[in-house]
Amino acid sequence: MSVYTPVSEAELRDWLRQYSVGALLECEPVAAGIENSNYFVTTTQGRFVLTLFERLPAGELPFYLELMGHLARHGIPCPAPIADLTDHYLQRLNGKPAALVTRLPGRSLDAPGAEHCAEVGALLGRMHLAARSFPAYLENPRGPKWWRFAAREVAPFLDASKRELLQDELAFQARHRFPDLPRGPVHADLFRDNALFDAGRISGVIDFYFAGVECLLYDLAVCANDWCLTPQRGLDAERAGALLSAYGAARAFLPLERDAWPVMLRAAALRFWLSRLHDYHLPRPGMLVHAHDPEHFCEILEQRRGAAAPWAP
Repeated sequence: MSVYTPVSEAELRDWLRQYSVGALLECEPVAAGIENSNYFVTTTQGRFVLTLFERLPAGELPFYLELMGHLARHGIPCPAPIADLTDHYLQRLNGKPAALVTRLPGRSLDAPGAEHCAEVGALLGRMHLAARSFPAYLENPRGPKWWRFAAREVAPFLDASKRELLQDELAFQARHRFPDLPRGPVHADLFRDNALFDAGRISGVIDFYFAGVECLLYDLAVCANDWCLTPQRGLDAERAGALLSAYGAARAFLPLERDAWPVMLRAAALRFWLSRLHDYHLPRPGMLVHAHDPEHFCEILEQRRGAAAPWAP
């Protein structure tokens, strides 16, 4: 959540006339993340988040917004998109597609414990069950097709050992696709900064703009590689066990999913290594932009390739 497209209070006040959300009181740019321009918006009727979509294809945006609306209607604490006066979720502001969603209470955690990982696992299980009745389809936009594209883009910036690691992992993942794993809409980016806690309980899951249809286990792997990380980039067995056990209480795992777990952890590490490499070496001009260090996920991938993955659901 960075700011690439400035929005003045006058421009926002005029834009909000398309909605029944009251008068503008405050607008604050959000300086975190790297994909879209985001603002906290407070009006006389509530608190919202305004997102201007910088590079997501326009055809994908209804999937994300309608998925959030579907999950919110099914009791999942996620942002609910606000329809305008013509009953549309998506509008345009300063030349960019834009949407207004509810702002949820709580704060993200820097150092989660096993109890927080259990909260995330339980919510993710409920989210996957609720999403089963969502009818739209969008293939994971950062899945294997994108990996191959991104790998070609970043290869010139890598030394020989990193290029060899990248090509070897792409080949490994191509041989291990697990077509029989349970699939459905997944968040695909549920890092610590995309979950909010209030009084020790999870109060919201935000930023669904990498969502898509993928193996459900992949969603858990993305979480584990962030929530359950040790200082040496390994997986903490207690936190990983809490995440998986709480999830499994909501949706029982298949035996095949246990077998696929080490591969999914590697796939999740590969995806974020590639995206961080791409954003680091091929940045877009913008304001308040924060590019993450690619080496972090390179080290995670190397760890997942060489160590057993704890599993205790």
